[in-house]
Amino acid sequence: QVQLVESGGGLVQAGGSLRLSCAASGFGTYTMGWFRQAPGKDRNFVAAISWSASNTYYADSLKGRFTISRDNAKNTVYLQMNSLKPEDTAVYYCAAILPYDDYDPRFSDEYDYWGQGTQVTVSS
Repeated sequence: QVQLVESGGGLVQAGGSLRLSCAASGFGTYTMGWFRQAPGKDRNFVAAISWSASNTYYADSLKGRFTISRDNAKNTVYLQMNSLKPEDTAVYYCAAILPYDDYDPRFSDEYDYWGQGTQVTVSS
């Protein structure tokens, strides 16, 4: 069983930065992902990173502004968010999946474990 706890959310002005953290218990060779959900909208893929960090995945619209990383010694995955925009406002969720052949980390249905989410609000 994996438990995920996100932190680092908050209120920031447009153009600012935030770094989200996701602390995991029972950390294993999981691929970790970040998703976000704005009010009244679907949960959307943000980024994912393999256990070795050799593979990273990003939503096309977020490439260049968001960076995912992980520190396996600390059982933590990070999401660095720069040049934030009001449309980045959402609840951000961390998720974990034990990889298998042909899995696709961009799809939320693939994930086995989820955190409770952390609110990010970007003011204009």
